[in-house]
Amino acid sequence: MTDDGRHQAAVRLTRADLDALPNYVPGRSPADLARELGLPEAIKLASNEVPYGPLPGVVEAVAEAVAGVHRYPDMGVVALRQALAERYGVDADRVATGCGSVALAEHLVRATCLPGDELVYSWRSFEAYPIIAATSGATSIKVPNDAGHGHDLTAMAAAVTDRTRMILVCNPNNPTGTAVRRAELERFLDAVPDDVLVVIDEAYREFVTDPEVPDGLSFADRPNVAVLRTLSKAWGLAGLRIGFLVAQPQVAAAVRKVVTPFSTSMAAQAGALAALAQADEVRRRCALVVAERERVSEAVSKLVPGVPASQSNFVWLPLGDRSVEFGKACESRGVIVRPFPGDGVRITIGTPAENDAFLAAAEEALG
Repeated sequence: MTDDGRHQAAVRLTRADLDALPNYVPGRSPADLARELGLPEAIKLASNEVPYGPLPGVVEAVAEAVAGVHRYPDMGVVALRQALAERYGVDADRVATGCGSVALAEHLVRATCLPGDELVYSWRSFEAYPIIAATSGATSIKVPNDAGHGHDLTAMAAAVTDRTRMILVCNPNNPTGTAVRRAELERFLDAVPDDVLVVIDEAYREFVTDPEVPDGLSFADRPNVAVLRTLSKAWGLAGLRIGFLVAQPQVAAAVRKVVTPFSTSMAAQAGALAALAQADEVRRRCALVVAERERVSEAVSKLVPGVPASQSNFVWLPLGDRSVEFGKACESRGVIVRPFPGDGVRITIGTPAENDAFLAAAEEALG
């Protein structure tokens, strides 16, 4: 403020480069849309949630944990890391947890990249990747998807320079649902220099049915490979936000150093432990999702050419410039989907009734 009481011109306090960074787009509230349209309810198929409710025992475990929320959680997440290690056949010192797999991707960039270092990933892929790169000061190297809307691993390998520190391989890919197969992934890993960390992001691994799509953990013994998983999708813990990684001990230890202290909450730890005891129920629910995925994919393929085969709990409509228009048309019929302007639309697989409502909206909008 000047001597005469007037405010001086505002001084910029935040980074100017963030102005060009897109916001992460959450799914729209179905309650808001229902009120807007005067409907009793709307259907949300935009956020890749599994529609069958919490797994048995999760609510009870979380409720019990909540009684102790005046205390800090176990910062070492010892019990959960041990349970994950036992389930996936690795040592606990190779496991780190965080606020969803996306947070762990961010921590890995912080642990590997200094400003100006390069982060390579396919595009279009998970919309958080460019945000993670920019906020960490890394340079995004976006390698265009191939003609089938999947990763072009040959081009990604060619994009590696002496400034590349990390590569993200989203498998299956969000938002297109495409998946990299074993032989091509092996060739890619063999081509990547040993001093570049390859992160295989497998948030949707539980929905994979193609036997040629490898479990990323089968590559996790390589010194420069880390694998990300989440309990938000198939394990039904989206509201608790918990994910984990498996990597070599020194990489996992570095992540545990940079992770926000106590970011794996007491409720999340309790819910995750309860969920992990329900593997059979998870497989049953995933089978329901996969059956509906195939039904929806077959139906939309009659309306939109070039729909790629999905290995996730969503399908991708490559509608290009019609994507936003299609998204609005679905919303006008009470169904929320996720358009990516200029590229396509992602539709989460819901219950059979929800999927029927979407297909009716899609046929009306496109037929």
